[in-house]
Amino acid sequence: MSNGESVTWLEAPEEHDFPAAAAYLQLIAGDDVASDIQQRLRAAPTIHQKAKDLLRASGLPLLGQDNKHVASDLHKISHGEALSPVLLVRGEIARGLPLVIVDGYHRVCASYYVDENTDIPCRLVPLTGAPQ
Repeated sequence: MSNGESVTWLEAPEEHDFPAAAAYLQLIAGDDVASDIQQRLRAAPTIHQKAKDLLRASGLPLLGQDNKHVASDLHKISHGEALSPVLLVRGEIARGLPLVIVDGYHRVCASYYVDENTDIPCRLVPLTGAPQ
């Protein structure tokens, strides 16, 4: 899709991203774990990772450009609107656990369509409170 477009990013995740991440996490990890991870994501520093690497590490498929949410993010990108950084839980290779995109999967996919090497700002925390 890249027609000289680039993705603009906000400096920090939007406030509504954290409860969205917690709601997803409650489905796969329970309330206590979701609450803990949400708090640690709020405090985590922002790092940058490539769109292609986030998809590979998560094992998730690239959603189509016709996906409603991907299309919405592509529209925002084409109009120069800034996207929110994505929220991640680190995978554990020794346990066979992939990276979990707890908020921002559609933004990762939209960014990939612009340029698979897009540097995406992320907040990344381990599954448990142990140091990274």
